[in-house]
Amino acid sequence: MKRRDLIKSLGVTAGTIALSSVAQASVAAPIKKALKIAHITDVHIRPEHNAVARFKKCLEMIKKDKVDLILNGGDSIYAADYDNITKDRVEQQWACWNESVQVVKGIPMHHVLGNHDMWWQGKDDELGGKAGVLKMLQMEHNYYSFDNNGWHFIMLDSNHPTNPGMLDDEQWNWFVQDVQKNSQDKPTLIMSHYPLLSCTGIVDNKPDFRGPFKVSGSYNHLDIMKFIDVFNKNKNIKLCLSGHIHLLDKVWYNDVAYLCNGATSGFWWEPGDDGKSAYKQTVPGYSLLNLYEDGSFEHEYIKYEAV
Repeated sequence: MKRRDLIKSLGVTAGTIALSSVAQASVAAPIKKALKIAHITDVHIRPEHNAVARFKKCLEMIKKDKVDLILNGGDSIYAADYDNITKDRVEQQWACWNESVQVVKGIPMHHVLGNHDMWWQGKDDELGGKAGVLKMLQMEHNYYSFDNNGWHFIMLDSNHPTNPGMLDDEQWNWFVQDVQKNSQDKPTLIMSHYPLLSCTGIVDNKPDFRGPFKVSGSYNHLDIMKFIDVFNKNKNIKLCLSGHIHLLDKVWYNDVAYLCNGATSGFWWEPGDDGKSAYKQTVPGYSLLNLYEDGSFEHEYIKYEAV
């Protein structure tokens, strides 16, 4: 072979190899979806306002979404915490809940406690306090964690005995140890009833409120700076879900997403600010989330009564 032909041949071969490498590099493997979940919160179920039928409609849609699990963010029943609530009323509300969730029987559901779920008047009754809620929701503990398909989930109890919107010392120590033990090699989602971090405390105050803003533990966990310190040391914490405010917002801070996902009941099932069921601008809904193996996620708020 002549030298010129040899160089030409080698050039074509090298070019072919280079182009092949570029082609392989440009066709990256797709990121696999790990889980599809539904987040419901602040259902506040009760017999009035056709709430059971409306909640069943919501759950029927979630069932059609073919989710892998449902996360329930608390305030499952309308209210057990008021002074005038009787045991009959508590049982009536939980009966509404039990009837409704039969729609999604077979789909795993994980719960946290809301501030309105506890019947504090029933101190000596099996339905009293947090123990009564654990009994009705078939929960072993008021805070816990679990793994599912490569993601770690931490379920917190925001109902501090004296300062709502924070963890007591025992739970905080458990939380830090759980993160250190279980979140080092997998993306992690945290759910609480009260928001860990939210902007709703700015917009949901009374019209005569003046700055500088002083946000209570109802809007932001009072121990949020302690959480942020933990998150800064563990970059696998990806997502924090909450409810309580009945408003919809997203805060992105230091690569952690904080989603306050409205309320399934909207304006507690009653005619709201829009004459229907919205609390301010947030209509009744639930959130769908796709969680991916690399820790990324997608989310969408489904306004189920508008369908």
